[in-house]
Amino acid sequence: MKIAILGATSEIAKDLILSFSAHDEHELVLFARHPKEAMQWLSMANLSNKHAIYDFESFHHVADLDAILNFVGAGDPSKAIALGGSILKTTETYDYLALEYLKENPKCKYIFMSSGAVYGENFIEPASASTQTPLSINQIEPDNYYTAAKIQAELRHRNLSNLDIIDLRIFSYFSHTQSLNSSFFMTDIMRALKNNEIVTTSSQNMVRDYLSSTDLHQLIQKALLTSRINLAVDCYSKAPVDKFEILSQLRDKFGLRYQLQEGVVGVNASGNKLNYYSLNHSAQHFGYVPSKDSITSILTEAKLICHGESLGHSV
Repeated sequence: MKIAILGATSEIAKDLILSFSAHDEHELVLFARHPKEAMQWLSMANLSNKHAIYDFESFHHVADLDAILNFVGAGDPSKAIALGGSILKTTETYDYLALEYLKENPKCKYIFMSSGAVYGENFIEPASASTQTPLSINQIEPDNYYTAAKIQAELRHRNLSNLDIIDLRIFSYFSHTQSLNSSFFMTDIMRALKNNEIVTTSSQNMVRDYLSSTDLHQLIQKALLTSRINLAVDCYSKAPVDKFEILSQLRDKFGLRYQLQEGVVGVNASGNKLNYYSLNHSAQHFGYVPSKDSITSILTEAKLICHGESLGHSV
């Protein structure tokens, strides 16, 4: 397949590019807002001669695409909050870029990276097929714009039911390639571990479902091979994990030092969620079977980080 990847400097996109490249799969055409940054990363990953990289102005000159994967967005929660309402326009701009291509080339498949945030902030229970989104339009908070941007995109896609579009709702993701300068729970922990510091986290427990790069690759491969469909799919691993299990495992295996604090600690672009994962496993209907559970993925990636094998730190 000839596949365009929009937002090639996204950390999740880079993991997928590595996975595709390792298996010599697909002809990739990469697009980025900062092509020089993408070229630097390709060189570091020994992929300089393997994939073409362009700015978005060149997208209209690309022909014969079989699929478009859209990773454009604010991956770091602190950046998402800083963008505020402008994230709505950013998401819309690059979404329309793909949709206009599909309208002219209806055989092309479009996979949009959405988020579990579309379910809103009420994660007292995990999401399911019957969960409704309670987004207050009378009191918009800074962390609501990221959610709204993904909801708007999904609504646009469902309204174009004649086009082949899959929205992948990613809940949590962790990889050794991620920059430890970002503001996620796991990067905060790994940064403290690398720097031999004590990490502070809320005393309130939470449950997360961390998708591995291996299962992201598998899920996208399955999505690429589906017959023409237009729907949203929740991403999931073999099993979620709670925060205290993560902390205790990293303490026992890597010497993590941590302390608990009452109240909210850290940054969350889409609200404070106790059970941020989904029981809606509809992806199994097109052959997706996750290979790793969350804690296995975390321990595997943590080992790579502690051994200095991360590609993410110098980009």
